[in-house]
Amino acid sequence: MKDYGTQFIRNVGLVGHGGSGKTSLVEAFLFDTGAVSRMGKVSDGTTVSDFDDEERRRQISVSTSVIPVEYQDHKLNFLDIPGFTDFAGEVKAGLRVVEAAIVTVDSVAGVEVGTELVWQTCDEYKLPRLVLINKMDRENANFQRALESLQSVFPKSKFIPVQLPLGEQQGFKGVVDLLTMKARPGKGDQEGDIPANLKAAAEAARVQLVEAAAEGEDDLLEKYLGGEELTTDEVVRGFRKGVMAGTFVPVFVAAGMNNLGVLPLLEAVVRYLPNPAEAQPLTAHGKGGDETLKASDAGPLCVYVWKTTADPFVGKVTYVRVFSGVLASDSRIWNHTKGAEERIGAVSVPRGKEQMAGKQLHAGDLGTLAKLSATSTGDVLGDKTYPLAVDTVKYPAALYAVAVMPKTQADSAKMGTALTRVCEEDLTLHWRQESATQQTIFEGMGDQHIDVGVRRAETKFGVSLSVEVPKVPYRETITRRTDAHHRHKKQTGGAGQFGEVMMRMEPLPDADFEFTDELTGMNLSRNYLPPIEKGIRGVLEHGPLAGCPVVNVKVIVYDGKMHPVDSKPIAFETAGREAFKKGMQDAGPVLLEPVMHLRVVVPEANQGTVMGDLNTRRAKISGMDQETGKSVITADVPLAEIQRYVTDLRSITGGRGVFSMEFSRYEVVPSHLAQAIIAAYQKEKKGGEEESE
Repeated sequence: MKDYGTQFIRNVGLVGHGGSGKTSLVEAFLFDTGAVSRMGKVSDGTTVSDFDDEERRRQISVSTSVIPVEYQDHKLNFLDIPGFTDFAGEVKAGLRVVEAAIVTVDSVAGVEVGTELVWQTCDEYKLPRLVLINKMDRENANFQRALESLQSVFPKSKFIPVQLPLGEQQGFKGVVDLLTMKARPGKGDQEGDIPANLKAAAEAARVQLVEAAAEGEDDLLEKYLGGEELTTDEVVRGFRKGVMAGTFVPVFVAAGMNNLGVLPLLEAVVRYLPNPAEAQPLTAHGKGGDETLKASDAGPLCVYVWKTTADPFVGKVTYVRVFSGVLASDSRIWNHTKGAEERIGAVSVPRGKEQMAGKQLHAGDLGTLAKLSATSTGDVLGDKTYPLAVDTVKYPAALYAVAVMPKTQADSAKMGTALTRVCEEDLTLHWRQESATQQTIFEGMGDQHIDVGVRRAETKFGVSLSVEVPKVPYRETITRRTDAHHRHKKQTGGAGQFGEVMMRMEPLPDADFEFTDELTGMNLSRNYLPPIEKGIRGVLEHGPLAGCPVVNVKVIVYDGKMHPVDSKPIAFETAGREAFKKGMQDAGPVLLEPVMHLRVVVPEANQGTVMGDLNTRRAKISGMDQETGKSVITADVPLAEIQRYVTDLRSITGGRGVFSMEFSRYEVVPSHLAQAIIAAYQKEKKGGEEESE
């Protein structure tokens, strides 16, 4: 692939609801520009952008792939971004490094939940965008209905058709180009006359297009209002300015899988979308404060790492966006985030799994680097003498968790490393050890997301894992003040053991544990306080009710007895432990459960159903609001009731409901539920003891 300067580059994110035809569209781009000799199919697992084993198996995109397309002496970097809501992190990361987006909409379904979510992210990043009403050759395809759904769901946006379909459903043959007022059948490389039955509609739509173009520039508006005709070049110029300013959104039509109407879309990308230098400048944080970075080869080197993958054969592959400066092969670069130098070999341009070696990447371009040692996603690379930082992507918080267990002893040794590497590839995945339940917790955005992560651990890193619903990390505490006492006396022929401890236990709302004393006189030496505390801390991890960690307890040692010969630290450690156990039983012990703060956004029509469902989950609803035609419900709900809420909410709302949650506090478990939890623990404990015998 030849070298392209900044002005000849376009970075475009392909986004939309899952199944709206993004991957097939990329195949058509590659085929029509001669990059591949035949179009692959998602159903056959032969597409360039869906090269991952999981993508082939599931027949959906699960990670963002970079597909550069050479067209009209331009390099168009298309990012094929997953559309299923489980992979929302990929949308955030991919749209962070492009200047524009193409939003694909299914001609039958119209706007779907995935369309709304990616639209919000495009708004967040202030990206100019085109809409493609795709799959126009499907049964029941309807251009007008799909266009109306766009206007209905996004009332703040103005949608301007740039094309009309040349027929619909099985009769879809290509597009009517409203700029040239020509019919462009097939892939769009030939022009013909507009059929008589479409002329009136085309002329009316053309007026709307020219009006939108005139509004893009004051001089053009003045000329247009003065009754003068705008030239084709003037229409293109004004239209481009309107698109880049976000004044309106152009609408195109195609059937990517059958390669109909594809070339006019590539023309539109070159014609209407900004190159990196024309996009909003980046705000970087330097030594002297914030500075504005334009995409310029002459600027300071600023390279942002937006994605990292692990290849079993190549090793670590780092995906970068050059925001400023030129990144050359065979050079050294400084990782400002980690404070480490990296040696760069060949700079590559990815096309799916293929890595095409190049000499350099100009400002604004996307590429890959192999085998960097310290660098990970979110890092900024550049010149050591010119430190820069940029705002990183704010990834959504995890919504779904599983407990993972290794299937074999060999898997156990490698599990932590494998999970860490899987999470490095996808920053919306996390893993941690939950000390309260002694489980390894693996968290993500949904069941599919987690399943992909587990399978990657197996296929890429050779670790087989089984999963189950995580145990709820309950806690135990006391509700009243009590005194406790224990004498430890042991005589075994030689020197014995003796230690007697008297303590008071009190609820401690603002801290997990506090140990202090009120000793007076010489009954008990303060030298024995550390072993007493050690003994107590040894049993804090497993409370008497359900074996859960004990919290919010204050212990005050106020007296005791010691023996001049037999008192030893171990004796007081034992006495302290046993006194604490007795005190726990007498101090009104209760179970505590984690409560999450939930924010649920659903269509207004689903509000009643969702609230009714939340009430069955012991929710305390704290607020209801309206936000851009949606209902927003805030509630506090016990974690035990919403471990699988992401799946349940999608089912209730047809996929249109979304939510976020964060830990709020611990609360006492209602007694009837606590009894069942305690009984289950005692049964499990008894079973374990019998097994060990």
